[in-house]
Amino acid sequence: MRGVAEVKEPCSFPMLSVDMENKENGSVGVKNSMENGRPPDPADWAVMDVVNYFRTAGFEEQASAFQEQEIDGKSLLLMTRNDVLTGLQLKLGPALKIYEYHVKPLQTKHLKNNSS
Repeated sequence: MRGVAEVKEPCSFPMLSVDMENKENGSVGVKNSMENGRPPDPADWAVMDVVNYFRTAGFEEQASAFQEQEIDGKSLLLMTRNDVLTGLQLKLGPALKIYEYHVKPLQTKHLKNNSS
């Protein structure tokens, strides 16, 4: 029987936290820093940044699929639920968790940070 990777809740994963600073005019700016050795904006991630993100998140076995398919940050942000569930040829359980707890929140965060 194979071991099952533990999945972390999306809010507890350090990559999803953003350092914010309050400006005098009341707006909030995002500090531009490296997070876990990756650029803070997933759109700037290389293929290995994506692979390492999923390895760190507990998806060691599934991370290789992102490398084989050459999924970089821009590609990751364009992925649909169907792409993750069928295009990467992953088992259904891990694929659902990857999309719902990681891909979708990264897409949402990216859109919020870039829609001004």
